[in-house]
Amino acid sequence: MSEDARTTLQDLKDAVAAFVEEREWTRFHTPKNLAMSVAIEAAELMELFQWTGGREIEPELMGRVEEELADVVIYCLAMANAAGIDLARAIRQKMEANAKKYPAGVYRGRFR
Repeated sequence: MSEDARTTLQDLKDAVAAFVEEREWTRFHTPKNLAMSVAIEAAELMELFQWTGGREIEPELMGRVEEELADVVIYCLAMANAAGIDLARAIRQKMEANAKKYPAGVYRGRFR
């Protein structure tokens, strides 16, 4: 069984909160700073695919992709903690809105 299957979103939010708290970084974790950090880490993830075909992850890049993706998710979890956002609820609501906006019967196989 994978760790994804065994770990809840709350487990991850709690781990990020504990990490931040242990270092007394809460005062730096403002919405602006965290939003900027998400964007910066997302750009670092994108950079790994710059000038590649992008269809598959090259085996030698997989470790770096995992690290950068983890950074993005960690900052997203920190933002949810700082803003008091129930991330699971927010994701479910957004998925419901997307399902209405992009019905599968109309958008299946289309990117526009």
